[in-house]
Amino acid sequence: MRRREVIALLGGAAAWPVAGRAQQSAKRPIIGFLGASTAFAWRDWVAAFVEGMREHGWIEGRTVSIEYRWADGRVERYSEIAAEFARLKVGVIVTVGSAVSAAQQVTSIIPIVFAVATDPIGGGMAASLARPEGNTTGLSVQSPDLVGKRVELLREVLPGIRGLAIMANAAYPAAVLEMNEMEGAARTLGLDISRSEIRRAEDIAPTIETIKGHSDALYACADSLVNANGVRIVTLALAARLPTFHYAREYVASGGLLSYGPDYRDLFRRAAKYVDKILHGTKPSDLLIEQPTKFELVLNLKTAKALGITIPPTLLARTES
Repeated sequence: MRRREVIALLGGAAAWPVAGRAQQSAKRPIIGFLGASTAFAWRDWVAAFVEGMREHGWIEGRTVSIEYRWADGRVERYSEIAAEFARLKVGVIVTVGSAVSAAQQVTSIIPIVFAVATDPIGGGMAASLARPEGNTTGLSVQSPDLVGKRVELLREVLPGIRGLAIMANAAYPAAVLEMNEMEGAARTLGLDISRSEIRRAEDIAPTIETIKGHSDALYACADSLVNANGVRIVTLALAARLPTFHYAREYVASGGLLSYGPDYRDLFRRAAKYVDKILHGTKPSDLLIEQPTKFELVLNLKTAKALGITIPPTLLARTES
């Protein structure tokens, strides 16, 4: 099932979830929510997870407590947060693929559910999709044709594009893998590629300044560092009159031009199903790793107008407003 939208105007902020308390009662299990990015960047995903928990009968603050911790895109924080959750004796840790390895090193007992993981098998998080083994399971977003479709859509929006810049956190293997896949797909369409590697937030501004005037568009690979600085990336790119396209709609809501990929809100909502089953006694190793069922194409017409880009009628015809 596919859902496509056009964002003509930027919307307001979503409601914030109520933070859980550290006290644990016999009747109220604790969920440790390890956010790899920032509370602001994840606000819609957290709201979707809380909604999913509610659908399974778990009401935050009444039947379950949720402890939120934010790494702000800093990899070194993952282990610290996971260790804190171990001390709190949480019933399950919810996070994303970039933080799983650190959490697994802290505990092999506490169940870990990843709402999103780019390459759970190649990344060593699980043995296989059908039989994860160990204490970890969740949802994979790995799809070999996604990158190709993104490049094709970009070419459709910018038929005259010649150069593409690809930004990725060089310290995150899954982001480097995505960069390589994106480069391969773009080269098949005859595009000139500029690889831009970052490792910290301070690298973003000079990187975009270097790209300015040398590439026709920018793609930022999925990663907690990129996510934590998503608004900054989009803002700097717009100032440089550089169209950006992305893997998730949240960047488009901040001013990015285009995104195509899984509905991350749906994935976080589905992660609640895993947590529900684990809290009822199911072992993570008995829960197979699922994949996305909803994909969305999102355009920001306001950004297109600001950059002087005309969206082809054929693309608009495939988009629901």
